[in-house]
Amino acid sequence: MWSSSDGEVGSKPIHGFYHSESRVFSSISLTVGGEVPEPIAQHLRRAGAASFVSLLRRLDGPGADPRVRLDRARVIGDGTLRETLTLTSARAAEIQTVIRIDLIPDFSEIQLVKAGISGEGSKYSISRTGDGGGGAAPNGQQPRNAEPNDAEHGGTGSGVEGWSTPVVLTSGSITARVRILSEGADDASITVPGDDSLTLQWSIRLPAHGSVALSWSVDVVDEAAVVEGTGEVTAGSEGVLPVIRSGDSRLANWVMRALDDVHGLRMVTKALPDEPFLAAGAPWFFTLFGRDSIWAARFMLPFGTELAASTLRVLAALQGTAEVADTAEQPGKIMHELRPGVLNIPGEDVSLPPLYFGTVDATPLWIVLLHDAWKWGLADAEVEALLPNLVAALEWMRDYGDSDGDGFLEYVDTTGHGLANQGWKDSGDSIQWRDGSLAEGPIALCEVQAYAYEAAVGGAALLQHFGHDASPWLDWADALKARFDAAFWIDDPDGAYPAVALDVNKQRVDTVTSNIGHLLGTGLIPDARAGLIARRLVSPDLSSGFGLRTMSADSAGFWPLSYHGGSVWTHDTTIAISGLVRQGFTAEAAVLIEGLLAAAAGFDYRMPELHSGDALVDVGSPVAYPAACRPQAWSAAAAVSVLASALGLEPDAQGGSLAVRPIIPVVAGTLHVEGLRFAGSPLGDLDVDADGVVVGRA
Repeated sequence: MWSSSDGEVGSKPIHGFYHSESRVFSSISLTVGGEVPEPIAQHLRRAGAASFVSLLRRLDGPGADPRVRLDRARVIGDGTLRETLTLTSARAAEIQTVIRIDLIPDFSEIQLVKAGISGEGSKYSISRTGDGGGGAAPNGQQPRNAEPNDAEHGGTGSGVEGWSTPVVLTSGSITARVRILSEGADDASITVPGDDSLTLQWSIRLPAHGSVALSWSVDVVDEAAVVEGTGEVTAGSEGVLPVIRSGDSRLANWVMRALDDVHGLRMVTKALPDEPFLAAGAPWFFTLFGRDSIWAARFMLPFGTELAASTLRVLAALQGTAEVADTAEQPGKIMHELRPGVLNIPGEDVSLPPLYFGTVDATPLWIVLLHDAWKWGLADAEVEALLPNLVAALEWMRDYGDSDGDGFLEYVDTTGHGLANQGWKDSGDSIQWRDGSLAEGPIALCEVQAYAYEAAVGGAALLQHFGHDASPWLDWADALKARFDAAFWIDDPDGAYPAVALDVNKQRVDTVTSNIGHLLGTGLIPDARAGLIARRLVSPDLSSGFGLRTMSADSAGFWPLSYHGGSVWTHDTTIAISGLVRQGFTAEAAVLIEGLLAAAAGFDYRMPELHSGDALVDVGSPVAYPAACRPQAWSAAAAVSVLASALGLEPDAQGGSLAVRPIIPVVAGTLHVEGLRFAGSPLGDLDVDADGVVVGRA
């Protein structure tokens, strides 16, 4: 559900109640006594629950003190919307009034909504349960057999005491059932006035010094859906939500909100209902994405390996086994995204099949996640079961990822309708020269070589542990490291830096970008050169004060609201922070952490997918990117990674130790953390003082 701060839906293009790949309702508006309530407060209680407080001035008595209020409690679940409306009066006299909610069905495809061209929505039909169905009526025309009946006036036609017979809307594979609770009202009805809307209405008597509670609901099913919610209601490992306290309250507030949002993004595929993963983001990407789900699971490892393990397994089940040009599938390759049908992106000539493999980095990142989960204590039996998938993924890097035999992983869309760019910056204009011109593919991204190196070394460690020969992969990694050092570095008066990519002619694409932050901590960059990258990352051209810009402000193509050409992505900055800490550049890491904390506070601790790259000194508070997912998996889970970086966590389950080395300078004052898990067991409480000294570890 996407609404304004008063709970109303429809004043902005993104507003709506979404399910699966559609926006079910584009407008939900409420009046009491014919008047719009006066909003005074909103509360986001958890990822799927919010409440809105309003005053009802028309029903009020004289004087400044409000005497009549409306509390609107909203809960979103897997395919459900529930609202309870509680009217409370402090007046001495009874009040008679009418509460009305108008719903506008939409059923637009989600990509059309995102592109701002949802138009009239999709066709739908309307009927009532038990009335014999109803033909496929055009939008706004009620089938004749859907006339009001006794059930809508307090009857029990639905089989649930006090609930009216549902009005059922059907569009393609989606069915939505709308019901109202008639108890507490003199009269209650759902009508279809014939103007493309449904009207829910209650006539009530609000007693003196009393209250009345009313409810309505929507239940939605998409028979074509390939993913669904987990149905869980409690966040945290084993039902226990971690507890974080920090001297600088911003870090604790961000982590706690993020943990709740992460839980709200948990989904499963219908094929593997016991293997949860994190959907990429709401509302546009509420499904399985290889890269996004991997990074989010990797960030969440300090709170247990269960999510990483299930994410690894669900992606392994979809791992490529054949060469299929139209889907970009190749043996050993990890998929990019899963949809119920073909995804057509308006205005971009992009048409993606339901299971699409157009990603160059998900495969090495899958290997890295497997290795990291093992270091955090994923059981040997669970790791060993995935060794065939590991070998297939390693072989994909060698045999298919390097399409032209130059020793680097690269990508190119051969279909003409797939993604032109297949790294994490997958927009069409994301890889460009410093003068703003676009680089031509095949493209070898710098960060993908780092992922591949880390994957080869980590994969080799896993193979060695289970008694297999790993020397070919260590040799492969050494050769890649040498080739990268020779091919990617660009000399510059301000200090050498790695090119964002090599183009079709193996020329170094010279734009300074945040991609270089992903190189640190992977082992690809020697310490002697890592300092050059660290200094670049905190320069004013890249560090906005609210995080790391995707593109340097001195580039011709820079624009702070460009999706990948100047905006700030939380996960991107977080990856750089982790790499800086792993290579000992804690002062630079602290600068970027401070930027994210400033942004988190500005977004009320629910960090969006991305935000503008405007400088803090120019705007004072972060500027939103209008079409960003919020919450988004790797943006939310990034809070946990930042906490881990602040604590300097270094896991080594095989050695039986978890090092805790808080970074200096201290970034959040004192820290108290409950809920960390290592090697399958809770760690107990962890306390760090304001000087970064561990003073308690249960």
